[in-house]
Amino acid sequence: MKAVTEAALFEAFGGVRGMVETVLPGLLFVSIYTVNKDLHLSAIAALGVALLMVVVRLLRRDTVKHAFSGVFGVAFGVVFAMMTGNAKDFYLPGMLYTLGLALAYIVTAIAGVPLIGLILGPVFKENLSWRTRNPGRKKAYTKASWAWGLILLTKCAILFPLYWWADTTQLGWVLVALKIPPFLLAVYLTWVFLAKAPPPIDVFAEMEAEEERRKAEKAS
Repeated sequence: MKAVTEAALFEAFGGVRGMVETVLPGLLFVSIYTVNKDLHLSAIAALGVALLMVVVRLLRRDTVKHAFSGVFGVAFGVVFAMMTGNAKDFYLPGMLYTLGLALAYIVTAIAGVPLIGLILGPVFKENLSWRTRNPGRKKAYTKASWAWGLILLTKCAILFPLYWWADTTQLGWVLVALKIPPFLLAVYLTWVFLAKAPPPIDVFAEMEAEEERRKAEKAS
């Protein structure tokens, strides 16, 4: 079960490559802006590297969902910064997304439909069976959703004051520094909760078994 949980989490959250694709555009933006204060060059470089990562994944026929989400995030940041002329606004859409995601984790946990369960259910081939048939896993998913929500809220509590008080480079470097550690902590806590939970109910295997039973009944 431990190996299965680790593999599923790795697949769901993109692994090392997904983390690189998440960090690299923002790192490139703040690096260039720190050197020459050129908003347009920084924004074009960030968007260009995000698009390049999508192209590489397409050429290799890899899963592109993480790379595409990165492109959209960078594109929104570029458009917003260009419209306002404020380089700090490159980071604002991503910060608002993080805040919205944090609230989504917490609200769904309170509502009894934890977001982590909705994300990982298909990965574990259990879909929504954990909601009514596996209370131990529902409890684990609820704890994990709370963990994600509180960790992301803490991240927002650091970033939003910096958006108002710090300059673009200070905000950018702090944001880059906070990309991976909170993510790894949330993934680790999710693994801890799920490792102690009952195994998932493989609803796909159940459907296949039911189909085989029906075929056998018809054949007899």
